[in-house]
Amino acid sequence: MAGGRTRNIVFSKCYTFWCGKSTWRKEHLKIGGPGYSRVANVNDPGLSEAGNLNYCSNYVSTTKYTLATFVPKSLFEQFRRVANIYFLITGCLAFTPLAPYNAVSAILPLAVVIGASMVKEAIEDWRRFKQDNEVNNRKVEVHRGDGTFSYTEWKNLRVGDIVKVEKDHFFPADLILLASSYEDAICYVETTNLDGETNLKLRQALKVTSGLRDDSSFQEFKALIKCEDPNPNLYTFVGSMDYERQQYPLSPKQLLLRDSKLRNTTQVYGAVIFTGHDTKVMQNATAPPSKRSKIERKMDKIVYLLLFLLVLISTLGSIIFGIATKHDLQDSKMKRWYLRPDDPSIFFDPKRAVAAGILHCLTDLMLFSYFIPISLYVSIEICKILQSMFINQDVNMYYEEEDKPAHARTSNLNEELGQIDTILSDKTGTLTCNQMEFLKCSIAGTSYGHGITEVERAFAKRSGSSLPQESENSEQTSSYKDHRSAIKGFNFKDRRIMDGNWINEPQSDIIRKFFRSLSICHTVISEVDEQSGKVTYEAESPDEAALVVAAKEIGFEFYKRTQTCICVHELDPLSCQKVERTYELLSVLEFSSARKRMSVIVRDEEGKILLLCKGADSVMFERLAENGRIFEEETREHINEYAAAGLRTLVVAYRELDEEEYASFNKELNEAKNLLTADRDERIDEVADKIEQNLILLGATAVEDRLQDGVPECIDKLAQAGIKIWVLTGDKMETAINIGYSFVRLSYCYQSEANSSPFSFSFFNYSLLFQASKASVVRQINEGKNLLTPFSTDAFALVIDGKSLTFALEDDVKNMFLALAVGCASVICCRSSPKQKALVTRLVKTGTGQTTLAIGDGANDVGMLQEADIGIGISGSEGMQAVMASDVAIAQFRFLERLVLVHGHWCYRRLSLMVLIFLVSSCHATYPWVNKPAYNDWFLALYNVFFTSLPAIALGVFDQDVSTQYCLKFPILYQEGTQNLLFSWIRIIGWIVNGICSAITIFFFCTGTLHHQAFRKDGHVVSIDTFGATMYSCVVWVVNCQMALSISYFTLIQHIFLWGSIAVWYLFLFAYGAITPSISTTAFMIFAEQLAAAALYWIIVPLVVVAALIPYFTYAVIQMWFFPLYHAQIQWLRYDGRCKDHEYCQVLQQRSLRPNTVGYTARLEAKASLVKHRIHEAIHVRLS
Repeated sequence: MAGGRTRNIVFSKCYTFWCGKSTWRKEHLKIGGPGYSRVANVNDPGLSEAGNLNYCSNYVSTTKYTLATFVPKSLFEQFRRVANIYFLITGCLAFTPLAPYNAVSAILPLAVVIGASMVKEAIEDWRRFKQDNEVNNRKVEVHRGDGTFSYTEWKNLRVGDIVKVEKDHFFPADLILLASSYEDAICYVETTNLDGETNLKLRQALKVTSGLRDDSSFQEFKALIKCEDPNPNLYTFVGSMDYERQQYPLSPKQLLLRDSKLRNTTQVYGAVIFTGHDTKVMQNATAPPSKRSKIERKMDKIVYLLLFLLVLISTLGSIIFGIATKHDLQDSKMKRWYLRPDDPSIFFDPKRAVAAGILHCLTDLMLFSYFIPISLYVSIEICKILQSMFINQDVNMYYEEEDKPAHARTSNLNEELGQIDTILSDKTGTLTCNQMEFLKCSIAGTSYGHGITEVERAFAKRSGSSLPQESENSEQTSSYKDHRSAIKGFNFKDRRIMDGNWINEPQSDIIRKFFRSLSICHTVISEVDEQSGKVTYEAESPDEAALVVAAKEIGFEFYKRTQTCICVHELDPLSCQKVERTYELLSVLEFSSARKRMSVIVRDEEGKILLLCKGADSVMFERLAENGRIFEEETREHINEYAAAGLRTLVVAYRELDEEEYASFNKELNEAKNLLTADRDERIDEVADKIEQNLILLGATAVEDRLQDGVPECIDKLAQAGIKIWVLTGDKMETAINIGYSFVRLSYCYQSEANSSPFSFSFFNYSLLFQASKASVVRQINEGKNLLTPFSTDAFALVIDGKSLTFALEDDVKNMFLALAVGCASVICCRSSPKQKALVTRLVKTGTGQTTLAIGDGANDVGMLQEADIGIGISGSEGMQAVMASDVAIAQFRFLERLVLVHGHWCYRRLSLMVLIFLVSSCHATYPWVNKPAYNDWFLALYNVFFTSLPAIALGVFDQDVSTQYCLKFPILYQEGTQNLLFSWIRIIGWIVNGICSAITIFFFCTGTLHHQAFRKDGHVVSIDTFGATMYSCVVWVVNCQMALSISYFTLIQHIFLWGSIAVWYLFLFAYGAITPSISTTAFMIFAEQLAAAALYWIIVPLVVVAALIPYFTYAVIQMWFFPLYHAQIQWLRYDGRCKDHEYCQVLQQRSLRPNTVGYTARLEAKASLVKHRIHEAIHVRLS
């Protein structure tokens, strides 16, 4: 075999070659027509005919811009913001005589802000460009035409090239498999990057090319491939290959997709058919949905409000100005003589008062332009990027076992993490480890296995009972504990079965058949270490691997398989020694979600043909023969017990086939496989369904998918924060209900009530699982709503299965369903499909108007993650599809507690406060003075860029109202975000009014103090320039001091930015005033000669600052003392030193509990039990 001998012969599914030429039907008849015009000249890509086809190169670019499009596209992105359009218009008007200030000073701030945003875009796109280059420059071996292969970059590949891909390498383009290192031309492919599935998929080349197993075989190879045009369908392919004057059909079995990986195969040869952006993976590469946070959306409305106020003020002022101008000259008398109405320009002409008013309005629009904070957007982007860096570098969200830190994949939604109302979570792999362990089994009506699940422990803790089964068997299982816990996938403890003791059981023959079936009926790939001889397994699912490992540990070790046989080391009951048995592999009937079972047909060493089957109880029991139901009743009872314990179950059965029956089945199966029509899979299922009948029951398996560490505590903390928990799972209803008991429980309890109920689930109707009609679903929804009375003290959980959910999501029912669901503490959707997950998420998001967070780990969760306001991807064992579609990636569910309650709260509070600070500072920016600004042009230009923005950014990045410890200890704090207390319209208007009031205070205080007063020793009064510089100094001081009053947690950086901004103002004023008057204009020597030398200036500034801040300070004190918000209450708690007062802290924590809070009923029971306990203690003390 080319490339060396393959040690581990693996074979996951049984396929047969087509015998002869298959018939041409439907899709293949379309080749050459519209949508099926692709032509590839294999091994001759440079053919002139091929050159005229103009197929794209294999260079892939995921960048947003190119060198040619960067400037126009990025400018378009920037001017989609209405504020930037407004500043552009005023900047253009600044070049006209209407401008009250210098044009450069108007354009420069806009250029700085837009330039900064464009630089950020360029940096992000450059990173994408480098990632693209890394992929495009990967090496692959390509045929050079003389039977030799040499390395070239991926980007150089062309349609028609033949490439050689080695084990554990990615495919560089979409290829047609020609041959592999296996004689039967099969290979194994991992498609994790495409669909998130970690199971290996088998591909097989056509028989006519399977002999091309070495490089020299391709020296004279020529073929013509005709196929469908590029499309995004990953699982379909129609094409044909013309080779040696024969035409052969191509199917998805020969297609190797770009970015999938070659596994368990030394090498393969393939012909390139789709390159670059024509490949199916790139055809599926759609841009993620655009998500914007609530604060950002509200910020747009704030800008519209400020624009409206700006236009309103300018319009009213212009009307008044026009009326006054019209009356400036009456009867040759001039009212405003200084405007020279007798010899006016058009701006002050009494005869053209209307035109003067319109021009005045345009001038006012420019004068008041700084009412809109120009640097707000770019400042927010800077804050969000820095906040994302803190999330990425949080060591408390770093998963050391797999070396995976948290990763904020987008910075746009940081503050949204602090406003979550509902969390919708997948279960398997998200709440659980997705690492199955064989725990129990039922064989011949007898239950084996003494393991205790977390669900059973939760039940026992809730009911206050002990776990007798565990205590009774503690001695007999203790010797196995250390040994067995080290075996991945196996946690079975029972002396009756272990160490070969099963041969002493009354039903030992059935036990042998049971575990033999587990060792044969699977699609597991085995790998044998040549040195140690140890066998390891790679399975399509963790469940299947656990079953094969269990069979191995009991004494039935599957260790090798070929295309035609399966080899097992079995424990012989007679000799008590392991013997090798070989089973001829005849057929494999694959598992599918529709079939819910899989079967293998083998011939044993005695010549018997056996059909071994395992599957869900819902489809297996109905297939049992009359004489195969001996243990059905006991097995059903055990399955229900296992499901109640949160275990996943499968039924195992078998039957014997005679030669005639198998021959007939095999003929029908081959005919179905050779079909090229759309109903091929249906025909195969029909044939399989006919043979999978009259089975004999052997028993059932039960495996446990353990919860991840910290999941119950994390969910309880989130519930205490007022967040509703929805679980969307594919489990059975009984399993989902009881799993709920294990993870939705108290994370704290009183020491004296250790045996109290940790959680109380109340279900309004269990029969939802068995209802199939819309009327029944509606009736039960109405019954559930009747239970949710305002006087009910019970917390309800709604459980609904996929079939009922189909009706509940219909347009005329979904609002009723949502009304019921939001009244419950938790919702569990069982047997839900990926589409249903996305529809439920959309319903919650649009129906409640609240912020939703979806969290999942698999490709089936992508729709849910993209539909939610925030998508959290778990970087687990189900591939990276969910992570790639997420907004934030974490390694474990428990990290969600810190991400939401700490980072979410901080980001929401910081950003809200920063925006409010900007609104206040913008109210101080403009003081018109007789149709001209009171400030120098460059004072205005640099106001929001240097003198006030840096402290606001520092506040938005570093401020903490309470520490991490208190964020987690008092989840009630999170309600500030859920209720939007910090960025409500009342609070926004209040801060704007505060800014206007302090601005009025500064203006009238300065004018009243400086009016007709000697400003210097020589008796000079202030000029408008000196007055403007004085007032501007007061503004800088007031805005920065108000920020200082708003900061809860000072850092060195905040001190530097805060007081440094004030220092920078004075340095700028001194340096700018020292420049020649042609540049500094009205600011020439204004500080050195006038302000610094005037004692009145140094008296006025602190007095004005105190006077302007008194209203805000008074309001803050009153609110802190009499109407404290949640964070203020916790600050008082810390200040008073009552953090260690357990009872007081409990009172504060209980304030976040509502009747629809998860675990509410249990908390009431625990509190009542504590009161009873104290009463009993008091009575006992008194009597004694």
